[in-house]
Amino acid sequence: MKRLALLTAGLLAAFGASAQFTPSDTLKYRVSLRDKAATEYSLRKPERFLSKKSIARRHRQGLPIDSTDLPVCRKYVDAIRQTGAHVLVTGKWENFVTVSCNDTSVVAEIARLPFVLATERVWKGKVKNPPTKRDTLLNDPSRSDSLYGPAIDQARISRADLLHKAGFKGEGMTIAVIDAGFHNADRIEAMRNIRVLGTRDFVDPRSDIYAEGSHGMCVLSCMAMNQPNVMIGTAPEASYWLLRSEDESSENLVEQDYWAAAIEFADSVGVDLVNTSLGYFKFDDSSKNYRYRDLDGRYALMSRQASRAADKGIVVVCSAGNSGDDSWKKITPPADADNVLTVGAIDRAGVLARFSSIGDTSDGRTKPDVVAVGVQTDVMGTNGNLRRGNGTSFSSPVMCGMVACLWQACPWLTAREVIELVRSSGDRADFPDNIYGYGVPDMWKAYQTAKKSKR
Repeated sequence: MKRLALLTAGLLAAFGASAQFTPSDTLKYRVSLRDKAATEYSLRKPERFLSKKSIARRHRQGLPIDSTDLPVCRKYVDAIRQTGAHVLVTGKWENFVTVSCNDTSVVAEIARLPFVLATERVWKGKVKNPPTKRDTLLNDPSRSDSLYGPAIDQARISRADLLHKAGFKGEGMTIAVIDAGFHNADRIEAMRNIRVLGTRDFVDPRSDIYAEGSHGMCVLSCMAMNQPNVMIGTAPEASYWLLRSEDESSENLVEQDYWAAAIEFADSVGVDLVNTSLGYFKFDDSSKNYRYRDLDGRYALMSRQASRAADKGIVVVCSAGNSGDDSWKKITPPADADNVLTVGAIDRAGVLARFSSIGDTSDGRTKPDVVAVGVQTDVMGTNGNLRRGNGTSFSSPVMCGMVACLWQACPWLTAREVIELVRSSGDRADFPDNIYGYGVPDMWKAYQTAKKSKR
């Protein structure tokens, strides 16, 4: 894998790089702040906290850089640290600090600070650190006569293969994959030519992101594979940031804090799209479980963050969830977010997967937005050989890669325009529903439509 130079020290400081991961702490709290009155940054000098690419993306789409872009005030973070709490991540869009400690009296002291609006417990327990053992590599994937390998139908059902033939394979587009671990992605021969710009672990900064779980690696392969006659993904020439926010050892609200920090990082380094094949509705602390009425795009932190991404010029593509055949049935946040593409799962014949979560949102918006192949999806396995997997976890990146190629072909579009274009190209666009949404998008039709409208 190719790795480009990471960010300057100044930008890393703005992103809150000094996480104080302390495995002995048993409590984690989200601390919401009142303001950014003590900021040391200025909107007149955004280059101090945003990369050139991030600034250019906003300018290209006519989007303002506003107070939500300002980092959390360092003065406030330092004051919180002085209470004895350990700062894990910060979130500038929602203006919060996530901390860990062992004593609720520390949280009470934080709550009394004049700039603190509220505190909420987002995790309780002990850190589980199972030994990370790399899977054995075989690196002997089957080859086929098809350039795409067996994955050709995953692109062809939406005619994205025609975009590829026209030269649009994601070149110049940057995608952040916010997920769990990317197990062995750095050692699998068929993945070595993926353009990885960098990695970051928001769960445990000490960890090796390539030795953690495999979910993110499989998700990445749907888009990024570029091995002729083995597997070609839907955006084989795009560049990727690999970001870990999911703690597979537990299910707690704090993972949404990690996700919030991850998408802000992705924004700051200038990504164009984000794929996240994660969703939450049930937690280890059942008092935090979501209800259908909470699926309004605003209740969950992740949903609020995802909804805001289009305001920053980013297209977020997320999985609808795999609860269609259980008692919950509904989409799982952040799939309820506004201004994102929520993706359900179909088989190669276009039939909805039984497990694919359904909508609509509690405030009446159509969800899922679109569908893509998520039944027996071709993905890379941790042993370096191809396998097949089921889930909206895979239909989402299949779609995300296709959207990246479409946007490469139509660079004059804004993030919101891309999202609307994809929806309008669906085979159910005239009569969207809460099962297929706008249906299977026709990416070639979308491209032709965008070209005509530009004239």
